[in-house]
Amino acid sequence: MMPYERFDVWRACHELAIVTYRLTQGFPKSELYGLTSQLRRAAFSSAANIAEGSAKRGSRELRRFLDISLGSLSELRYAAVLARDLKIVMEKEWQAFDGSCDRAGKLTMGLYKAVSKRAERPTGG
Repeated sequence: MMPYERFDVWRACHELAIVTYRLTQGFPKSELYGLTSQLRRAAFSSAANIAEGSAKRGSRELRRFLDISLGSLSELRYAAVLARDLKIVMEKEWQAFDGSCDRAGKLTMGLYKAVSKRAERPTGG
C-alpha cells in the first residue's frame, strides 16, 4: 500500500476523479479541450496532490499540497457548476457529482486543519 492510500481523503478524491471522468464521457466533442479537459485535470490534481504531499517530509509540506488540492477542488466545482448551468450536466448527474465533491472537500479541509495544527506547534529544544 502506498502511503497516500491510508488517507480517507485521498480515497474520496480518487472516487471524485472517477465520478468526474464518467461525468465528462458524455460531454459534447466541442468541449473536449474546454470543460472536459478542465474538469478532468482539476479532479486528477485533487487526488494527485494528496498522493504527492503524503510522500513529503513533515507537516508543512503536506499542508502545502493539501492547500493545492483544495484549490483544485474549488476549480473543479466551479467548472461543474458552469457545465450544469450550460445544461451539459443533467440534474441526476449533478447530484452524484455534488455529493462526491462535497465529501472530498470536507475531508480535505479537515485534514488540512489537523495538519496545520501539527505544523504550527512549536518544537521543543
